[in-house]
Amino acid sequence: GCNAGNCHGKAGGQNGFRLSLLGFEPEVDYAALVKEARGRRVFPAAPEQSLVLLKPTGRIPHAGGGRLDPDSDEYKLLLRWVAAGVPFGRPADPVVTRISVYPAARVLAPQDRQQLAFLAHYSDGSEVDVTRRAQYQSNDAEIAEVDSDGVVRVLGSGEAAIMARYQGHVTTFRVVVPFAAKTPDWTFAEKTVVDKFTARKWKELGLAPSDLCSDEEFLRRAGLDIAGTLPTPKQVLAFVADTDAAKRDKLVDKLLDTPEHAYLFANKWASILKVRTGGIVKSTLYSRQGTAAFHKWIVDAAAADMPYDKFVRAIVAATGDERTHPPAVWYKNRAEYPRAAGIDSKFAIERPAQFVDEVGQLFLGQRLACAQCHHHPYEKWSQDDYWGLAAYFGRFGRKYIEGPGIPPIVVSRVRQVNPQDIFVRPTGDVVNPRTRLPAIIKPLDGAPVQVEAGQDPREKLVDWMVAARNPYFARAIANRYWAHFLGRGLVEPIDDMRETNPPTNPELLDALAKELVENKYSLKHLIRTICKSRTYQLSSNPNEFNKRDKQTYARYYPRRVIAEVLFDGLCQVTDSPASFPDLPPHQQRAIKLPDESYSLYFLDVFGRPDRISACECERSSEATLAQVLHLLNSNEVQDKISRVGGRADQLARDPRPDAEKLDELFLWLYGRRPSPAQMKLALADIADNAPNKKAAYENILWALINTKEFYFNR
Repeated sequence: GCNAGNCHGKAGGQNGFRLSLLGFEPEVDYAALVKEARGRRVFPAAPEQSLVLLKPTGRIPHAGGGRLDPDSDEYKLLLRWVAAGVPFGRPADPVVTRISVYPAARVLAPQDRQQLAFLAHYSDGSEVDVTRRAQYQSNDAEIAEVDSDGVVRVLGSGEAAIMARYQGHVTTFRVVVPFAAKTPDWTFAEKTVVDKFTARKWKELGLAPSDLCSDEEFLRRAGLDIAGTLPTPKQVLAFVADTDAAKRDKLVDKLLDTPEHAYLFANKWASILKVRTGGIVKSTLYSRQGTAAFHKWIVDAAAADMPYDKFVRAIVAATGDERTHPPAVWYKNRAEYPRAAGIDSKFAIERPAQFVDEVGQLFLGQRLACAQCHHHPYEKWSQDDYWGLAAYFGRFGRKYIEGPGIPPIVVSRVRQVNPQDIFVRPTGDVVNPRTRLPAIIKPLDGAPVQVEAGQDPREKLVDWMVAARNPYFARAIANRYWAHFLGRGLVEPIDDMRETNPPTNPELLDALAKELVENKYSLKHLIRTICKSRTYQLSSNPNEFNKRDKQTYARYYPRRVIAEVLFDGLCQVTDSPASFPDLPPHQQRAIKLPDESYSLYFLDVFGRPDRISACECERSSEATLAQVLHLLNSNEVQDKISRVGGRADQLARDPRPDAEKLDELFLWLYGRRPSPAQMKLALADIADNAPNKKAAYENILWALINTKEFYFNR
């Protein structure tokens, strides 16, 4: 713990003594321990009197307290090292190349214990037992915990991974704890590749899947997930009456061809691609035009099912400006400009690190930011790996566009707002801050890459990313889309796909990635594979065997509808259309907004992201008191309910029987008819308000909106 980030491992060290964070820079640590302070920290003539042993054992005052037990292997190892004359070692000495665990996986029962054995494999072929020296961590402490000696204790049912780290290498042990000793016999007909691997996991864990959801539930679920739109009563009745055995598959295909599907997924991508006008770039005519062009490009790409590899290449390897190539806006919102004597520079200051962070998180499922300054604490990535990726952006450049019809550079206290031109320099390097030398262009887990003068290294980066053998690219997008439709990723968080955070169903994730690659990166095919599966069509109602399941999808996990879709649904069921300034009539929906600058409190309180982060976690799906109060009491919601000509007003003036109108109202909101008890209660309320039917229908509409069934997708 001495080299932890809150002690001697932090940037400025502690009390004049600094170690490298988590010990990933041996040269720095050797100099600090042996050479600094006139070598007073080690004393080979009397090893036991070395400060490096006296302080952490508490034999002399130490602000960090006791960190070493004199009987521990760590203490004895340090003692032998000091007694041997504090050797640094030679380049030819064996080094750790990997670590392994035995057993690699086991099926256990609650309260079982398992002693693990970890071996370090060296470059000379030797192996050393490092079980008592490795560091351990469980990814789900509710299922299994681990102590410092590598003993795992099972606490609950499910699946967990135990991470072990030793000298910069990591590995994991997987423990499977069945939920029940015996489940009833069940069969699960496979419709897509998804069902094969989910059913296998359920059998392994002793789970039984829920029944299939009803037609009404599936229609509403698919409509919200694929197109962000509630079905109309007419659509519900027609779908339920349809006797075609393939009607659910046909519904998925139909929804994928709607304009709403393209807008919903453009909204999803625009949020994490940070398509925005505020913040880094001032909201002006130029920035609004650029973000609108980029948003439209994403919409068109989703509608045309642009292959995902081409989609990513157009963004990462973008050149030109927003007028000729809208994806160039992705780089525009990451510019920094120096100021001297109040004059803006024509060229931006480029910080390749921000490109690495976002490319890694967005398209590779890797959170690499930690490796910018030090070795990643929970993964194998080093600073050299990080700056090897940054080197791909060494020739990237941008400048203002000036010319006929373009005004002079606009100078203000915010950064420039003129159109920009993204270009590639003939040469260019990125300095690795660890070595202070030009970083070597290198992909993750790959060999150095040679790039000729005049070539764009980013094209080489995308070549590596989209290659079928790349272990990150296809799996990252498969996991992201799986989370969209099933409520949680096979890896959570969805953009943290490290070795020490393994998927709950690795075979399924690999199968989805393979399906995507073999179908030429068609995202619509990926959606069909997921939504046509029986797994996606399971009921959200649990049975006694899967009621504790949280990660194997033996039932559908209900989740709150996202802010934009919920607002559009509110407008639809109240028949009170939205009104957004400067947008054409066909784009008057929240899911169709091109950027974040359209102010609406409803969207903010329900978690619309500000688009300042590439992480989907910026979008909040949590339920809050403010949301409840807004639906219950806000003028915004009440005005929509009581609007003249709105849904309540229409129903009040409609001559049909009240029961028939209530059927229709429930179909609008829930995609189903009311239960007998609900019908009885609603009719009684209408009777109590007989002189003012409009008020009665407003009350019922208000009550139905303020239910979980309305603002949850189930």
